[in-house]
Amino acid sequence: QVQLVESGGGLVRPGGSLRLSCAASVNMFSIYAVGWYRQAPGKQREVVAAATSGGTPNYADSVKGRFTISRDNAKNTVYLQMNTLKPEDTAVYYCTIRVFGLHYWGQGTQVTVSS
Repeated sequence: QVQLVESGGGLVRPGGSLRLSCAASVNMFSIYAVGWYRQAPGKQREVVAAATSGGTPNYADSVKGRFTISRDNAKNTVYLQMNTLKPEDTAVYYCTIRVFGLHYWGQGTQVTVSS
């Protein structure tokens, strides 16, 4: 059974930074596409950042220049570095991995940006 375990969420002030981590219990992690989504209260889930295996990452316009997705294939882990956080970044963040039509999701981690 595939499990994605997220960590790193929390409360941060505007302008601050957080790094989310997501560890995946899969073999051959390097072939998976990875991504981060978020869902704010009353809004639909939206993609924040995504990257195919070895590909160039793509970002939502709202986070370009502030967020960075990366991966460590040796640790089966995907990261989301979030800088210059804004109150509108407040949401539950979900990591996801995908390969051959199979799509797996983490349980979500809350990020709250507030003074």
